Amino acid sequence: MIGPGTGVRIYLACGVTDMRKGIEGLAALAQDVLRQKPASGAVFAFRGRRGDRLKLLYWDGQGFCLYYKVLERGRFPWPGAGEGAMRLTSAQLAMLWEGIDWRRPDWGAPPARVG
Repeated sequence: MIGPGTGVRIYLACGVTDMRKGIEGLAALAQDVLRQKPASGAVFAFRGRRGDRLKLLYWDGQGFCLYYKVLERGRFPWPGAGEGAMRLTSAQLAMLWEGIDWRRPDWGAPPARVG
C-alpha cells in the first residue's frame, strides 16, 4: 500500500461508520467524534456495518488521500462501539489492511534456546 511511513499516528474509529461518507464526511468524524485534527498527518481508519469494507483517511501535506478496501471473503477485525477510538501501530495497521486479526496475531513458536 502506498501511504504514510512508519511512526505516523493511527486512530481507529471503533464501532460502525457509514461507508457512503467521502473525504469531507470522514474528516468531520475524525474531528467531531475522534477529537483529532483531520489534517494533522495522522491516519484515520473506519469500518462499515458488514465488516468487509475499510476506509483510511490520511492528509499527505497537499491534500487528503482516501484508501478503500473491500474484502471478497471475511471481515476486518474490529473493536466494539463502546471502546470509542483506539491507537494502532504501523505494524497493526499493516495487519489490519491485510485482514489479519491485529489484536491476536499468531507469532509462531518462540526461538529455540541455544546451548
